[in-house]
Amino acid sequence: MSFSLNGHVALVTGSSKGLGKQIAMTLGEAGAKVCFNYANNREKAEATFQEFQAAGGEGMLVRADVTDPEQINKLVDEVETKLGEIDVLVLNATPDQPQKPIEEYDWAFYQSMLDFFIKSPFLLTKAVLKGMKNKKWGRIINIGSEVYQTSVPNFSAYVAAKGGQVGWTRSMATELAPFGITVNIISPGWIPVERHENDPQDSKDAYLAGIPAGRWGVPKDVADAVLYFASEEASFVSGQTICVNGAHTPW
Repeated sequence: MSFSLNGHVALVTGSSKGLGKQIAMTLGEAGAKVCFNYANNREKAEATFQEFQAAGGEGMLVRADVTDPEQINKLVDEVETKLGEIDVLVLNATPDQPQKPIEEYDWAFYQSMLDFFIKSPFLLTKAVLKGMKNKKWGRIINIGSEVYQTSVPNFSAYVAAKGGQVGWTRSMATELAPFGITVNIISPGWIPVERHENDPQDSKDAYLAGIPAGRWGVPKDVADAVLYFASEEASFVSGQTICVNGAHTPW
């Protein structure tokens, strides 16, 4: 049975490429009207949205920095005016995440991680929550990372922010459950997308060797897990983390 999102409106942040693109495409294939969001590369974003429309998808493309309160409010207003109230929110936007020993980080970088993985989910959820509560139905889905489970070294800023994202998800799940709103988190393993093109091959080889499933994950693996959390069938599942990583973290 295919999960249906007919009649629903989804906002996927950071969806011009990579995991976000596939998530948005998959939600559209399931029947949702989808807002694609991007911050910088207009040409890439427009090409992605044209691909979505060519496949029969219905939605819109909006540029917005999803760490900025004013831009978030404008984004949500535009979507709800054109597509309807947002009831599926996928929090995927992410900045670059260089790995460094703690001595080489500064607080400004730590703050940027918190802005994307704590501040942005907080602001976006506040912006869409009224509509979800009115419907007594909503899906808030964070895209986390297995780094919280694996405690990757020389990555403290990102790992700390991703840990905070897990805590926020759990707290919001219990707070919003009485309103028919679920809050969950998908934590992918290392799934090579465009931003990993220049990563060292020996690092890739070493990671692949440690995946019990014996293959790389692909964006569709993550998107399908998001679709489940977004579906009616997942209405009694909230506050949960699914690691999409081929049993790389079997705990």
